[in-house]
Amino acid sequence: MLRTTAILTILAVTAGAASAETLRWARAGDSLTLDPHAQNEGPTHTLAHQIYEPLIIRDTAGAFQPALATDWAPKEDDPNVWVFNLREGVTFHDGSAFTAEDVVFSFERAKSETSAMKELLTSIVEVRAVDDLTVEFVTDGPNPILPNNFTNLFMMDKTWTEENGVTAVQDMASGETTFAATNVNGTGPYTLVSREPDVRTILEANPDYWGVGEFPLEVTRIEYTPIQNAATRVAALLSGEVDFIQDVPVQDLSRVAETDGLTVKTAPQNRTIFFGMDIGSEDLRSAEGNPFSDARVREAMNMAINRDAIKQVVMRGQSQPTGVIMPPFVNGWTEALDAVPSGDIEAAKALMTEAGYGDGFSVQLDCPNDRYVNDEAICQAAVGMLGQIGVNVNLNAQSKALHFPLIQNEQTDFYMLGWGVPTYDSEYIFNFLVHSKGEDRGSWNPTGFSNAEVDELIVSLASETDLEARDAAIARIWEVVNGETLYIPLHHQVLNWGMSEAVGIEVSPEDDPKFKFFEMN
Repeated sequence: MLRTTAILTILAVTAGAASAETLRWARAGDSLTLDPHAQNEGPTHTLAHQIYEPLIIRDTAGAFQPALATDWAPKEDDPNVWVFNLREGVTFHDGSAFTAEDVVFSFERAKSETSAMKELLTSIVEVRAVDDLTVEFVTDGPNPILPNNFTNLFMMDKTWTEENGVTAVQDMASGETTFAATNVNGTGPYTLVSREPDVRTILEANPDYWGVGEFPLEVTRIEYTPIQNAATRVAALLSGEVDFIQDVPVQDLSRVAETDGLTVKTAPQNRTIFFGMDIGSEDLRSAEGNPFSDARVREAMNMAINRDAIKQVVMRGQSQPTGVIMPPFVNGWTEALDAVPSGDIEAAKALMTEAGYGDGFSVQLDCPNDRYVNDEAICQAAVGMLGQIGVNVNLNAQSKALHFPLIQNEQTDFYMLGWGVPTYDSEYIFNFLVHSKGEDRGSWNPTGFSNAEVDELIVSLASETDLEARDAAIARIWEVVNGETLYIPLHHQVLNWGMSEAVGIEVSPEDDPKFKFFEMN
């Protein structure tokens, strides 16, 4: 209650000072860090996009748009090299010039051991500056989709980073904090004025931004307040204390939409929500032995989840049930893969008995409570559904700041995760979630799944130029993933942005509003 009261007090104070150019923004959770390479996570990237910039961005429709690079193409005489031409006259917030040297440095940093972005860059063997405004990326074979991997790869000032002792990426998994986690120096449209994590972040327009005249840039000040409590978040929008919230609770959609001066905009998100299991350990942390090592148990659990009930009761119709951890936006998606598994409880019980677990077992489910739409409520519903087949689940719901390290450090038996695909290609999913956990791939795969044939196919995708052969390899990998019931898919998430009618913007499938595109009416 004190937390809610404090938030409302802050909002009330800032509401009085807001001008027509100020955007007061709220969502359930905060950015986890300001280090642009330390977390591959949606809210973290969203804040970073206001301050830092990649070479390429996606616009509100998901299409490529030049950012710090003006154009890019494979080198005419060498298909293993991509050439990027950089934008001239760009400066960082401290006034220093942006050059190819910063690009080389940023990519080398993003490829390092503690970077959360390294899986995107596995095919790159060298990044070289040809001159101040030209960069070449050398890959270990022709990579036709390399630019797809760059849309959340932010450029840092080499000199600033070195002078402040943060050439190494913040190690989030070990709880490290660094200068780059709390300070910034980007090229983006907004500069950081102040930040108190999980309380309030203030940004102001960058007067020297290269995009002046190219983007609306009507928002000159951003006041960002994370509000985990759904009722408090909606109350802030209804009272006019905030102008824009990214996550209108599904139970309040009609209430917000029917309020004068407010509107709700809805669109499918490029993200799937699912459960993962430790299938590789001999013994689980929360159960005797490892029931998940038996594919029949995993299949039974997959059958026991009633996705339509979750859609209707928990999500109020605002989800798209699925049988695969891949959104329809992604290359490799098919209707057959997306088909929802049968909800036959008796058949699921028979599988449990066949696997030797007719009397069931107990296990802990780790779930975030401030990351995905109705995340904790979904987990609560799943507890009841799995109980029907004898899987007694102890639910451990906590903030994403505590939840994600469990996955990254392989300290969870059973967990919820959501995965967006900014590259719009299956390779991204495979590199992070399917490939054996190793130095350069599999950083979000704590399942213990390891298949040499699958690993080889995944690695081949980065340099396969025969698109039919590449698509066949993708299909083969999905056949194994779904055949093994490596994950339990739940649904593709639906976005509901609530805003004042004075705010002009369309919903981005990436759920990453870039405020330079916003218009204030």
